[in-house]
Amino acid sequence: MSRGDLAGAMVSAQKSLEIDAQSPEAHNLIGYIFAAEGKAEDALEHYKQAIELEESFVEAMLNAAEVMIHPIADFDGALEMIEDALDFAETDDEIADAMLLKFDALLHRGDRESAARVVAALPEGPFENAHLEFLIGRAKFEVGDVDGAEPRIRAAVDRDPGNPESQYYLGLVLEARGDLRGATVAFLQSRDLDLKAVRPPWSLPEDQFEKRVQAAIHRLSAPLADSLEGALVVVADLPGAEVVAEGVDPRLGVLVDDVSPEGQPPRAGRVFVYQRNVERVASGIVEIEEEILRSLEQELRAAIPELAAAPSSAAASEPPPPSVEASEDE
Repeated sequence: MSRGDLAGAMVSAQKSLEIDAQSPEAHNLIGYIFAAEGKAEDALEHYKQAIELEESFVEAMLNAAEVMIHPIADFDGALEMIEDALDFAETDDEIADAMLLKFDALLHRGDRESAARVVAALPEGPFENAHLEFLIGRAKFEVGDVDGAEPRIRAAVDRDPGNPESQYYLGLVLEARGDLRGATVAFLQSRDLDLKAVRPPWSLPEDQFEKRVQAAIHRLSAPLADSLEGALVVVADLPGAEVVAEGVDPRLGVLVDDVSPEGQPPRAGRVFVYQRNVERVASGIVEIEEEILRSLEQELRAAIPELAAAPSSAAASEPPPPSVEASEDE
């Protein structure tokens, strides 16, 4: 798993089950492999089998809660699983890991007040798993505690400057501090590291991703679809360095450009769809089109104020899709 050899890991896990069909560790490993492949339901089934075999298996409980939060979106079920894990958790690492997942579940459910209370109650450490320091820093930032987030995120960057997540959140912290130059440097470093990262095993070939883009555009409601009539749609891996340097979030999924002037019919001349950023949020092939559609709607409404009240894709029309061109870099 640490080398990204999912097929090899699966062979090892299956052989483990042949030796011991009641091995909770093997079921947990298979679940982890399925989750990495974007097969959340299969992953959850094996996590639950692991827990049935060992009721105090905290790691399997937390792994199950993670896929229940995203992509399954069973937040209540995840919270129940996390509370079970906390009943068995013994170390600060296990407790912090469980509480961070509880924070994520509450945040996804829209309960920011409860999420903030969870963050305030997190253990201080030190932790055996150094990555927990970053995760706590990220959680503090998400609830608006920039002062509490900054030292942990800076420490994470110092320990592992090659981690794109740490660099990205350092950029967010610096941006919140008003240090736009420092934020831009961190965002550019995060972008470069994201480009070097291994794609998820379920990542689509370029031509298939383009078809998902076209399908998502087809589903836009009439006012949103009309704004893309005649637009050039370009698929790229990530926003270009020059665009990030101008202030664009390096993890943006869709960027609308060349918007018509005020007083003219709302139109976008160019739309950039960033595959790596879409796949980072989607977490599986099934979700890709939905994430493209969500990002398109959000960006069109933000870039063109006249579209802010446009209906969602539920009443989608069927306009002819714009031509899609692929690009190595925006």
